[in-house]
Amino acid sequence: MLRAFFTAGLCLLLVGLAQAGKYAAATGGESAVSVVVMDDYHAVLDLFEQLHYTDKRWMAGDRHVPRVYLATVPEQWGKGVSQAVGVPLKKRLFFRAVGPLVLRSNELIREDRRRLLALQKATSLSDEEQGWLRQLAAQYRVDADAGDAAALISPLLRRVDVIPPSLILAQAAEESGWGTSRFAFAGNALFGQWTWGGKGITPESQRGGMGDYKIAAFDAPLQSVQAHALNLNSHRAYASFRDLRASKRKQEKPLTGLEAAGTLDKYSERGQDYVTSLRSIIQYNKLQGADDARLADMHALVLVLPTDQTQ
Repeated sequence: MLRAFFTAGLCLLLVGLAQAGKYAAATGGESAVSVVVMDDYHAVLDLFEQLHYTDKRWMAGDRHVPRVYLATVPEQWGKGVSQAVGVPLKKRLFFRAVGPLVLRSNELIREDRRRLLALQKATSLSDEEQGWLRQLAAQYRVDADAGDAAALISPLLRRVDVIPPSLILAQAAEESGWGTSRFAFAGNALFGQWTWGGKGITPESQRGGMGDYKIAAFDAPLQSVQAHALNLNSHRAYASFRDLRASKRKQEKPLTGLEAAGTLDKYSERGQDYVTSLRSIIQYNKLQGADDARLADMHALVLVLPTDQTQ
């Protein structure tokens, strides 16, 4: 039972099995969800300890990551906590909190990829399967005309693929200021993606000549990670990233975050300096092990603020 994870002195409340649909945005549609109310960052650290999500276990080579998902980026993280804690603890909290989101995003991508591979072997496709392929093609910006839907599978397989977790963690840290940016707590936005038509937050000073853009806002941090992954997997500016990944797959070799970072010189106006920064974050914080991490076999826990407590 989940209650075995919690001690009497832990400042967290296990509310109980929640309606999974209520937290679909936070968990990516996990079927079994329990809600945990966060009192402060000490309680979160205690929870991680109870779940054996610790430096000691990580250094021992245990790459299992619990399915613990933030419902939102707490405003107090940027307005006080991050200044009160030391830099090592600040980084540890950030990477531990974002890590499950990155792995869940990849897990969902992997599910779509497995379905694509299965359809590739099929002798014929149902109307439902063809509709799913066309919908996925639209999502991943693959041209889909009224012709054979099966022809979409090959180009989709180059795009519907996982991203090295160490790379996403480094970018999240770089783009959100370790989760302290206004966009992070105001819109669960960890990567500062722009939008011209969707839900978003207007920057205090917009760049001239770029139109009335906003920073995309999300219902939960996981959605921000998923949107970022889709951006890398579909935008023409990151074709070299996808080419490198496909080459590695053909060679049956893993793609590391350090290698992948070298293809993102077009992600920022800083160009090669941005690549250097990402690689520095990965190496200095020893994030390479995240590329081998996997989500633990457990049902999901959603961390919520006391004001959002579900009765």
